[in-house]
Amino acid sequence: MLRVIAIDGPAASGKSSTAGLVAERLGWAHLDSGALYRALTLAALDNLGEEAWPAQQIVDLAERLPVRLVLVDNRFRPEVAGADVEQAIRGDRVTRSVSMMAAIPEVRTWVNAQQRRAVEGVKARGGSRGVVVDGRDIGTVVFPEAPLKIFLTATADERARRRLSQRGQTVDGELVRRESQALAARDAADSNRPIAPLKPAPDAVLLDTTALTLEQQVARVVELARGRFPG
Repeated sequence: MLRVIAIDGPAASGKSSTAGLVAERLGWAHLDSGALYRALTLAALDNLGEEAWPAQQIVDLAERLPVRLVLVDNRFRPEVAGADVEQAIRGDRVTRSVSMMAAIPEVRTWVNAQQRRAVEGVKARGGSRGVVVDGRDIGTVVFPEAPLKIFLTATADERARRRLSQRGQTVDGELVRRESQALAARDAADSNRPIAPLKPAPDAVLLDTTALTLEQQVARVVELARGRFPG
């Protein structure tokens, strides 16, 4: 059995936080697909500038540097040319451009192949470990055969509050309204894109986290995992 838990959902739904903690509770590895797209974006900005990026040039750059995921303890770390870029990829410069990178079909094909290769590497090591993978198309495109698929949802307002809190900003009505509108626009773009649109897999468990704490949603996914992956 493929030991993969696919966790998908819209922006700021808590995918990465949930996936990381679920992996920790199970003793599994955690792979954040968004980190690889961000690492590619950083590499392109640093080496190709901020103009339009030819698809093949990006893939060639990714192979040459290389851009890759490296398993460190139980977490896949993004690296560019051998350097840990986990902090660098979270800045506004990358955030502004990562959606454009993720919309390139050839890039998505390359990223999907890297994710499958990473999971195969864990599988080849044997033992009972699996991988918790989070993103927007993990259960529908990357690992449609995953035995457990979770689709996290929450209202745009709640996701806006969480994002503002994470940034250390004061959570007031006007800021929540603006952030909520931005998230709703991102949801529409992700759901209507022609390549790998954001949507739950037909067999995904829908988990509305609007009224749940992070601990509660982690506990629910762990409970489902232990039922699906005995032993």
